[in-house]
Amino acid sequence: MKHGKKYVDAAKLVDRSKLYDTTEALDTVVKTATAKFDETVELHVKLGVDSRHADQQVRGAVVLPNGTGKNVRVLAICKGENEKLAQEAGADYVGAEDMTQKIQQENWMDFDVLITTPDCMGLVYPRSPRLDA
Repeated sequence: MKHGKKYVDAAKLVDRSKLYDTTEALDTVVKTATAKFDETVELHVKLGVDSRHADQQVRGAVVLPNGTGKNVRVLAICKGENEKLAQEAGADYVGAEDMTQKIQQENWMDFDVLITTPDCMGLVYPRSPRLDA
């Protein structure tokens, strides 16, 4: 089977008898890339598990090095010294009753994640059991 010039040049950079570690393999992939766009790399791993058995199922999550590209806006419902701690931790919006009223009255939903301290849980969901009672 004949191959093109770019394929032949890339094939010269790969030693088929050698096992590459991940960083070296990725460096080789980058060197052999010829397209004018970001190429895709597939990884196939033979784990030797039988997925019919519940104790052998493989599940996992991957944390991307640059995230998903979306900035997450965090609202922290808290009082007192916890407000200062939330701002230092990077919360975009911090408040207590003022924020819950803004959400209820103005239908304000300009945040992605809402976190709260146990003492303010009743503000977020009034029917929740009070933890301090």
